[in-house]
Amino acid sequence: MKTSQQGLELIKRYEGLRLKPYRCPAGLWTIGYGHLIGDGSVLPDNWNRAFSVEEVNALLVTDVIRFERGVTRYCPVKLSQGQFDALVSFSFNLGLGTLQRSLLRQKINRQDYNGAAKVILKYNKAGGVVKRGLTLRRQAEAKLF
Repeated sequence: MKTSQQGLELIKRYEGLRLKPYRCPAGLWTIGYGHLIGDGSVLPDNWNRAFSVEEVNALLVTDVIRFERGVTRYCPVKLSQGQFDALVSFSFNLGLGTLQRSLLRQKINRQDYNGAAKVILKYNKAGGVVKRGLTLRRQAEAKLF
């Protein structure tokens, strides 16, 4: 499956857009909607510039492919477009390792879709603290799911 425009818009809304390279909360060089520049440790000279919206949209589409493949691999059951989009957004934000190890994945692969939609909401903490932005994102993903 491929992420729909609705799924891409959800990712964009919660990742936020930055047209100039910046250091993410983990201290890594990033651009656009959370695209990691190289390994994130060094900002190459050719990346030290303002990017166009078109350029960062292209980076997002390329980045999302990895998460689409991961969702397909870790959740090899029948998914609706909304479920797939929600899982790609979830994985884009938290990483494929989180999806791989999650109760969410277990529920999906048991085809307990109602349980999975509820479990998504529990992934709203950073450093053990509930974050409003993560709560809103998880609610949007659960609704799409």
